[in-house]
Amino acid sequence: MAVSSRQRTVFVCDACGAAAPKWAGQCPSCDAWNTLVEAPAVGGGGRSPARAASPTGGAAVQALADIDVQAVTRLGSGLPEFDRVLGGGFVPGSVVLLGGDPGIGKSTLLLQSLAHMSGSLRALYVTGEESLAQIALRAARLGLDGGSLQLLAENGLEAMLDAVASIKPAVLVADSVQTFYTDSLTSAPGSVAQVREIAARLVRVAKQSGCVVILVGHVTKEGHLAGPRVLEHMVDAVLYFEGDRSSRFRLVRAFKNRFGAVNEIGVFAMTERGLRAVGNPSAMFIRRGDVTAGSVILATQEGTRPLLVEVQALVDPSTAPNPRRVTAGLEANRLALLLAILHRHAGSSVHDQDVFINVAGGVRINETAADLAVMLAIVSSMRDRPLDPHTVVFGEVGLAGEVRPVQRGLERLREARELGFTRAVMPRANRPKGGSAGIEVVAVKRVTDALAVLEVDRLSRPAAAR
Repeated sequence: MAVSSRQRTVFVCDACGAAAPKWAGQCPSCDAWNTLVEAPAVGGGGRSPARAASPTGGAAVQALADIDVQAVTRLGSGLPEFDRVLGGGFVPGSVVLLGGDPGIGKSTLLLQSLAHMSGSLRALYVTGEESLAQIALRAARLGLDGGSLQLLAENGLEAMLDAVASIKPAVLVADSVQTFYTDSLTSAPGSVAQVREIAARLVRVAKQSGCVVILVGHVTKEGHLAGPRVLEHMVDAVLYFEGDRSSRFRLVRAFKNRFGAVNEIGVFAMTERGLRAVGNPSAMFIRRGDVTAGSVILATQEGTRPLLVEVQALVDPSTAPNPRRVTAGLEANRLALLLAILHRHAGSSVHDQDVFINVAGGVRINETAADLAVMLAIVSSMRDRPLDPHTVVFGEVGLAGEVRPVQRGLERLREARELGFTRAVMPRANRPKGGSAGIEVVAVKRVTDALAVLEVDRLSRPAAAR
């Protein structure tokens, strides 16, 4: 039911929590600047709808041993890779926050999922950015059969909640949370107070009704979710849509998931018929062909899935006073650290060289197991000595030049063996105790041991191939 009159609001400091009757540039209590945001007044003049009651109702204290744990029935999205990121599907009563760059495919992914789920469940898609005709045109272009999918073009939260109370959907999509507003606040849509209040109200709806709520969020130019940081703490899962819009590959990565593994990824290919799940992403990300200097295959681990990607390095003489260090898919600070280790413990200096690192396919590598592959790629490019294309590399490198073990080493070996690789350069501590049939293991203890593999490959190649 729509709110007939505005509630009294106050301005609360995000830094110290002090309340003020009107906005000011500086908090009168802690002297912090630009921290006062509008919020509903609690007590006396009004009460925040988000705080009107506990999301789970009046709960009693229980002993952990007395709690009956029921098997969670998950709702499949119709896309296996999406279900993988979610931990097996949507959990009833959960709230999922999906963020990503504009045009990356967030609305397409959710429309495909809801069109599939609406065949057996009630699904409601609420859009605050597009018209219903635009959504219908997208569904027709994708060839979706979602005749029972309910659509609503609305920016008001109260009107959305009225529709939810009437339809009682099992799945609700709010696209996007920055475009909605509530009549209980006077600030503009997308402000900190509006986003926080709307998210709190929708979380309460999800917990009380068992409806799956999916919030679409905008991202900043740095790639982080826009709005208050508390938004990510309020929801059950935070997913990021990654990838280059010029590339056909898209990645959905879980940064928070109360019902599944964190850092799990789902790989999709953008086609004329929408997003298609990629069942074997390793085969899509690696290039099997000519031997190229500066190219190394890395066996990385994303959540529970081993993934093979190509790490490319280009080292070129620089004419600038400060040589460039450019990375795509790898943390820039990590590259600076690895270059220092190369100089100190391997005698390979690039102080007068530009260094460019790229992870092919738009994949972003966050784990330190990529250290050894990056260093081998740099030295391979610098010396113009390609690594055997049937070799896979992984391992963390310490500041003393030692190669440290990584987790799930055996699973990485199995993935490489299944894709036809015959050799693995890896930490000595990760060497399988029972042997690894079908793949040669080169166990190294220090960086210099790994770099010696490049010299062995050079000497073993025929003179005509050099």
